Order: sequence, then structure tokens, then C-alpha cells
Amino acid sequence: MANHKSAKKRIRQNEKRRIRNRYWRTSMRTSIRKVRAAVGTGNLDEARTNLQKAVRLIGKVRSKGIIHRNQASRRISRLTRFVNQAGNGQA
Repeated sequence: MANHKSAKKRIRQNEKRRIRNRYWRTSMRTSIRKVRAAVGTGNLDEARTNLQKAVRLIGKVRSKGIIHRNQASRRISRLTRFVNQAGNGQA
């Protein structure tokens, strides 16, 4: 266990950040699931609406440094491609 005052403070800060990051990461994953579920049911209008929300949320999570910028780009790209292919009847 930490003995120094600064180390104890660092432990408290890390715990707060871990909980905050977990919230944002979970929200991002949920929004991605909503897009995939809408495509699965064939509701493309809802899928596109949820895609916009998901892209915005992924960008926010990326700007907070919770995920890497390349991971954010990859997630957005794959999700957009998934919705577009469903719109073309290829999914």
C-alpha cells in the first residue's frame, strides 16, 4: 500500500478516472449495439439515426483519450460500412 501522501492521492485520482472511463466506454459500446440491432431488424432509418449518435459518441470518447484515435476511426469506418452495405441489400 502507498505510504506517501502523493501516492495516496494518485490512487484516488486513478480510481475516479477508471470509473469515468468505464462509463464512457460502456456508453459507446451500447450505442454501437443499437446501430447493429437496428440493421438486424431491417430498420434502416433508425440505424442511420443511431449511427449519427454513435459516431458523435465515439468522437467524444476519442477526444477524452479513452480510446486511441486509430481505434475510433476504425470503429466509425466499420460501423458506417455496415450500415451502408445493409442499405444496398448486401448485409
